[in-house]
Amino acid sequence: MKQNIIRTIPVMTGYLVLGFGFGIVLRSKGFGILWCLALSTFVYAGSMQYVAVDLMAMGAGLLTTALTTLMVNARHLFYGISMIDRYKALKHGKLYSIFGLTDETYSLVCQDSSLSDWDIFQISLFNQIYWVIGSLLGSAIGALLPWDFAGIDFALTALFVCIFTEQWLAGKDHAPAVIGATSSLACLLVFGRGNFLIPSMLLITAMLTILMKIRGGQR
Repeated sequence: MKQNIIRTIPVMTGYLVLGFGFGIVLRSKGFGILWCLALSTFVYAGSMQYVAVDLMAMGAGLLTTALTTLMVNARHLFYGISMIDRYKALKHGKLYSIFGLTDETYSLVCQDSSLSDWDIFQISLFNQIYWVIGSLLGSAIGALLPWDFAGIDFALTALFVCIFTEQWLAGKDHAPAVIGATSSLACLLVFGRGNFLIPSMLLITAMLTILMKIRGGQR
């Protein structure tokens, strides 16, 4: 257990901060600490939880919420596939380990092929505990501080801008980034701020699929 706590310390530092921000954002939209606990316990989807705050505030329907969740967390499908054999072989804590497979947990599990079933379970559990603690602290402190938190939900936008910038600088192929940015802008102009998310994600998926086929045909 001690070794797994040490392994997850880098994740802890990030999850406490991001979870804290989520708790404050959720509180600023009028949702209390019980909502915060429920979302961080049963949804536990990082960036999607931030998106869910606006969906809840707007009273979005089930279909819109489901499609948005699928698009925002589509990356889980891809890295989840690479772990099928390893997680299929788990004999202890399999269901929870599958549920708790976030980006950061995935990176830790991939680093060491010798991890046991209980190691994977503990890493997954510790990481979620960090997220829950961070979000609950954010919600509780957000209720106590006499500040106006209007606009704090821009934290998610800032996070995505930082990720986009880092990937742009680190990668040589900028076509996917350009497709994502231009598709989102086009759908924003056509469908408006409240309705552009799903059309833009569908358009991005279609454009990237076409790009892959074109590049595959050129090889």
